[in-house]
Amino acid sequence: MMAEQATKPYRILLYYKFVRIENPEAFAAEHLEFCKENGLKGRILIAGEGINGTVSGTVEATQAYMDHMHADPRFADMWFKIDEADHHAFRKIFVRHRPELVNFSLGEEDVNPNDLTGQYLSPKEFYEALQDEDVIVLDGRNAYEYDIGHFRGAIRPEVDSTREFPEWIRKNLSSYKDKKIITYCTGGIRCEKLTGFLLKEGFQDVAQLHGGIVSYGKDPEVKGQLWDGKCYVFDERISVPINQVEDTVIGTCHHCGTPEDRYVNCANPLCHTQHVCCEACEAAYRRSCSDECREHPKNRYDLDNEILRKRAEEQERERRMAVEGSL
Repeated sequence: MMAEQATKPYRILLYYKFVRIENPEAFAAEHLEFCKENGLKGRILIAGEGINGTVSGTVEATQAYMDHMHADPRFADMWFKIDEADHHAFRKIFVRHRPELVNFSLGEEDVNPNDLTGQYLSPKEFYEALQDEDVIVLDGRNAYEYDIGHFRGAIRPEVDSTREFPEWIRKNLSSYKDKKIITYCTGGIRCEKLTGFLLKEGFQDVAQLHGGIVSYGKDPEVKGQLWDGKCYVFDERISVPINQVEDTVIGTCHHCGTPEDRYVNCANPLCHTQHVCCEACEAAYRRSCSDECREHPKNRYDLDNEILRKRAEEQERERRMAVEGSL
């Protein structure tokens, strides 16, 4: 997508690339300065094995970022998934060095997706595989992500972090090594290692949704079909729609049980539990997960609402400036 084709003043980029980066700590420091200079906000992980990031910025800033990355031979073919937006999806910019991009905690047994990963399936191929009763569909994300949206018939992993996957797979899927398994995650990066791990464990037929859920939802042919609910994302949007044909809500409010797919963080800073909550219960429970948290003296509900009000005003000013700058 070129800058002149955008219809909104901001864009959100989601991307990753498994490629050798020498001296990743220095690269991360330089990359942070570049992002700051261009007014980008978001979260970027840098490791010796590559880069994984999601950033937001004006159309011009995000275009400059993509051009800059594509000019580097290491990232010349990096795939950017692009969403248009009215304002930033992050408050700050973080670029951090990590030992690995996807933490399976395998140590010396870690998987290099450039050497071993599952077959890539296009959205259409994945859509067709979803309708095969003999195929096992494995959600490659955490349980809380699954709970507000997933592919129909997918297995819900009982994990709260990626590093729990190896043990969970060994305990729950070891008897299905002769079955065809297809996996999916938000943008694709977790499945790169997940499918490699499955192959290494002896699973014979393993494939992954190329480009992840976000690309599936944008495909003009499948139009996100067979996806139920919303897709959890790691920015201030929290979730985004995927299915363009039918809009279903599969989550339920933590308090009243009504259908809902919006996550909030408990306003008690000593708890901060993320839970599904409808707007009515958010007000009634002061965005708290329990009566105890609602009555806690450090509850930040009123303070956070005031911060959000001021931030909305600032975002509107930024949006107007971005629109005026593009005229």
